[in-house]
Amino acid sequence: MPSIVIPAHNEERTLGRLLDRLLDGADDGEFDILVVCNGCTDDTAAVAAARGPRIRVVETPVPSKHEALRLGDRHAEGFPRLYVDADVELGAADVRALGAALDGPGAVLAAAPARELPMTGCSWRVRAYYRVWQRLPAVRDGLFGRGVIAMSAEGHARIAALPPLMADDLAASLAFTPAERAVVPTARVVVRPPRTWRDLIRRRIRAATSTAQLEAHQGTSATAGTPQPSARTGVADLRALLRADPALLPAVIVFLSAALAARRGARKAVAAGDFDTWLRDESSRQ
Repeated sequence: MPSIVIPAHNEERTLGRLLDRLLDGADDGEFDILVVCNGCTDDTAAVAAARGPRIRVVETPVPSKHEALRLGDRHAEGFPRLYVDADVELGAADVRALGAALDGPGAVLAAAPARELPMTGCSWRVRAYYRVWQRLPAVRDGLFGRGVIAMSAEGHARIAALPPLMADDLAASLAFTPAERAVVPTARVVVRPPRTWRDLIRRRIRAATSTAQLEAHQGTSATAGTPQPSARTGVADLRALLRADPALLPAVIVFLSAALAARRGARKAVAAGDFDTWLRDESSRQ
């Protein structure tokens, strides 16, 4: 039986739509669904409990996604195991498709769904940014930035050894080689982007800060001369996009301005070693 672990911190506005989609079309007892309410001060737990006995609710006063994931692991009953952010939308058929990719001949250790980014209500600069972001090779092929990662028992054993990192989905994606992971096109997840430029920059500052933490960890754990996997965007990536589609130039300029703003915003947190402050985008939760 697939176990679905959903860490949720003050997600009363978004959790219901995810749970309703998971339950719609799922047979009784088909999925083991756990909502781990961590440090919630709103009605997240009540929203989950209102969906009935097919949802198990676990609560902890600690407002930590990493601790919520570990607590969910202790209560989860089966594999494949899916970790799903509370603010995305995923259906029962998508869970089945991810499970199929982790089972049988040619199975991978980790999988994620293709992403849908609805841009309705987003500012023009946000839309321009994501025109570039979605085309980047690392973004197309990596498991991060989707809010969903599914793993086999063998894959789970590998990521269970990872330290508590802010960029948990990026670290999990980089823990597997391209041959060991897959983006499953028959599974789809709806990821709602920030609507405003300010909220986009907040999200990118968080990403820049967490990437710096991950790279610091890689530097301390790497053996001499062993290259570490990375999902950073390089100048060569942007040049390749422009060669393929010169009309992307205005969007690339917007993308670069966001990257520079995020780097400036993350500098103070990185210098202070502050990898706990979670700059949350609220506009996508409206």
